Amino acid sequence: MKISASVLAAKITRLSVDLPHFSKDAIDYLHIDVMDGNFVPQLSFGEAITQEMKELSSIPLDIHLMVNHPEREAAKYYSLKPAFITFHAEATNFGVRLSEEIRSNGIGVGVALNPGTPLSSVEHLLPYIDMILIMTVDPGFYGQSFVKGGLEKIAKAREMIKGTNHIIQVDGGVNSQNIKSIYEAGAQICVAGSAVFKTGNPNENALALKKNCK
Repeated sequence: MKISASVLAAKITRLSVDLPHFSKDAIDYLHIDVMDGNFVPQLSFGEAITQEMKELSSIPLDIHLMVNHPEREAAKYYSLKPAFITFHAEATNFGVRLSEEIRSNGIGVGVALNPGTPLSSVEHLLPYIDMILIMTVDPGFYGQSFVKGGLEKIAKAREMIKGTNHIIQVDGGVNSQNIKSIYEAGAQICVAGSAVFKTGNPNENALALKKNCK
């Protein structure tokens, strides 16, 4: 299991102090939720703040575009060379073209599915993408619980990509109690927010989440 730490859950005013101390052994990716106030109700980071975060840490970026028309936004992040740029299947009619453009910049492509979006919505994109992000909460509302049926959807995704190199990432309600079940269902990367940042040391919290999967 790899941990993509959701920076949105951290103390934003302390990031300049805390980010340099995050360990690659504990935190595999920095998950950046880019919210536009339209696709989701909230506003969050843009490319300028993301650039500053990149300068503070060598941990690879995991950009999650929670925006309408991601084809208009993705290019703002190409120069940052993140590990992944993920867009929502519900947010664009140009998924194939966008995926090819992201890949042409040497960046992994992820497609996110909201809890109510069926896996069939991403099947036509499989030749063009590297990762399926299964949302296990409704996006844009912090602190929700893991949705019912989430594990079954992860397991179905695992069957859908069987025999390929696709990655399954899970985002929403991940904690020390459910991460092993998420891992066993087929996820390779978990996005963790409060489980990493709410209390204690983020590095120790991330390592503890990984340990729970063994």
